[in-house]
Amino acid sequence: MNQKLKVSIVGASGYAGGELLRILLFHPKIEINQVTSLEFIGQPISIVHPNLRRITNLQFTKTEDLVPCNILFVAIPNGKSMSLMAELMKIAPRIIDLGADFRLRSAEEWKKWYKTDHQAPKLIEKFVYGIPELRKEEIKKANYIAGPGCEAIVSILSLWPLIKNDFIEEERIIVDSKMASSEAGSTPSLSTHHPERSRVARSYMPTGHRHTSEVEQELTINGQKPKVSISATAVEIVRGILVTIHTFLKKDFEEKEIWKIYREAYKDAPFIRIVKEKGGIYRYPEPKILQGTNFCDIGFKKDNLNNRLVVIGAIDNLVKGTAGNAVQCMNLMCGFEETLGLEFPGLHPI
Repeated sequence: MNQKLKVSIVGASGYAGGELLRILLFHPKIEINQVTSLEFIGQPISIVHPNLRRITNLQFTKTEDLVPCNILFVAIPNGKSMSLMAELMKIAPRIIDLGADFRLRSAEEWKKWYKTDHQAPKLIEKFVYGIPELRKEEIKKANYIAGPGCEAIVSILSLWPLIKNDFIEEERIIVDSKMASSEAGSTPSLSTHHPERSRVARSYMPTGHRHTSEVEQELTINGQKPKVSISATAVEIVRGILVTIHTFLKKDFEEKEIWKIYREAYKDAPFIRIVKEKGGIYRYPEPKILQGTNFCDIGFKKDNLNNRLVVIGAIDNLVKGTAGNAVQCMNLMCGFEETLGLEFPGLHPI
């Protein structure tokens, strides 16, 4: 019997850390070694992840007490891992960072969007941006992965075949994102306080969303950088993102031609589903039925009045948007089956 790989999680008390635990505890090739938290040291993980009661006896420990392991996941707030990364690299030969610190390809771009100096600019080039559907071969050879932002990954996956095949105008791409409350993280604030968050459809970032930089970076093909405009709206769901993307076709392409480029682009992508039904209530992607899954559902509809192509994408922000995608990257890095541990199909009704 093959020996399991030892994995530890830095920052396992947050929502992303909880999802990593949920997935990895049932992964047949993985043994969870240690999990860290600043606030819950010495306490069982079930104190913040009640769904994992009696599943494991793991307790939270200090980051300083980490011992060497095969793979280290880092799930701490944006801007925190860069100052720790040099030390963390001594603990594990492979690291997957779920935060934003190493997603952008330059310290200058980081400062532009996050308004602080990057604390480890020399380490940026060591990280591969972790979207398996676009960078599978790079990820297989990588030691360090920067997990994409949740809004970024669904937008990139929804747009990539169109940009790659030169179907749409690069100068006019408008992304309307409907965002779940869990994207704000587990630390409460006034905006996430129940009386303020309940029943909202709140436009909280109509311009200037940080994930714009990732989307434009990853969709730059042959030196042609698209112009992407993101508007984010908070809606009353706990999990999920729905993006409605307005693009404009360069020619009067037929829908069967659009179908063809999506099928070709994602023919070997086990977690991409093209959803465009003629009947039923789930004719287009919907986050509700993706809860707990690693799928990204993509649909589209051509507007024949003005040559507009509306693209719809949906994910669970905590799984394909964060933890599940990270495990998918780990599977590729380690030579496992890409879908291993990520087979959950979701629930209906839910």
